[in-house]
Amino acid sequence: MTQSRTLSAIEAATNVIFGWMIALITQALVFPALGMQVTLWQNLTISGVFTAVSFLRGYALRRLFVRLVR
Repeated sequence: MTQSRTLSAIEAATNVIFGWMIALITQALVFPALGMQVTLWQNLTISGVFTAVSFLRGYALRRLFVRLVR
């Protein structure tokens, strides 16, 4: 059974959304512990960039594995 591109995107997006929430919480705890003071906007920007990269990586890998299974 193959997975459509739409379902691959939904799966990757769901994974990334949960990862983004975890990243925001982790950054809010870890950055101050390391002496890094960032604003909420900076925290959102940092996590947003990594979230976009994570989504693209997850989608590309899913599509690669779908092709390999054919």
